[in-house]
Amino acid sequence: MCNLYSMTKGQAAIIAMARAMRDTTGNLPPLPGIFPDYPAPIVRSAPDGVRELAMVRWGMPSSKRAIFEAAKKRAGKLEAKGKPVDFDELLRMEPDGGTTNVRNTSSSHWKPWLGVGSRCVVPLTSFSEFDHGTKQDVWFALAPDRPLAFFAGIWTPQWTGVRKIKTGMETADLFAFLTTEPNREVGSIHPKAMPVILTEPEEIETWMTAPWEQAKELQRPLTDGALLEVARGVKKDEAV
Repeated sequence: MCNLYSMTKGQAAIIAMARAMRDTTGNLPPLPGIFPDYPAPIVRSAPDGVRELAMVRWGMPSSKRAIFEAAKKRAGKLEAKGKPVDFDELLRMEPDGGTTNVRNTSSSHWKPWLGVGSRCVVPLTSFSEFDHGTKQDVWFALAPDRPLAFFAGIWTPQWTGVRKIKTGMETADLFAFLTTEPNREVGSIHPKAMPVILTEPEEIETWMTAPWEQAKELQRPLTDGALLEVARGVKKDEAV
């Protein structure tokens, strides 16, 4: 599971490669460490149809079943302490930390967001997978100079819910990106999955505009040898 990546290229490069027509990010600084539940740049088709570069919060809504099970577990703990439980209210306010990676696109939970209007691309220059053997973050990129690439992603506007109990109900645009089986380099560290990475403008156009039957063919790993390990043991990839 990829829960940490970097994006250190400038806005002009992102706009040019993804063919965005509008930039709403303001002055976008290098982002050497992007973490879940924080805003990050994506290129999306806005509700008015314009392709734009925008800052959106990382973590799509979790499934209703996952939230229900979490609320049921919390209710059980409260009842074990002898505390009264209003389950409907507990469920309404159950925190949803968000889902950062999407693997099973045949799931009914994800199907509403697979259409063209809900697809996005997420710029990156490197990404990290955690090595449980050495207890280190291992960073991968296309080359030592960290060329620009994009995750294939999905997004949703104006989700309303609870991320954290202390902040209560919030409304935010959200995104996540797809994963697939790993290639050789990533598989040596994380054998279960790697992000879906797009490296060519034509792939970006297919993901952003093609029918799902065509776009879903992009949910595949990069070829073996396409990635290099560029850093290890750090939470931010500072190279620019």
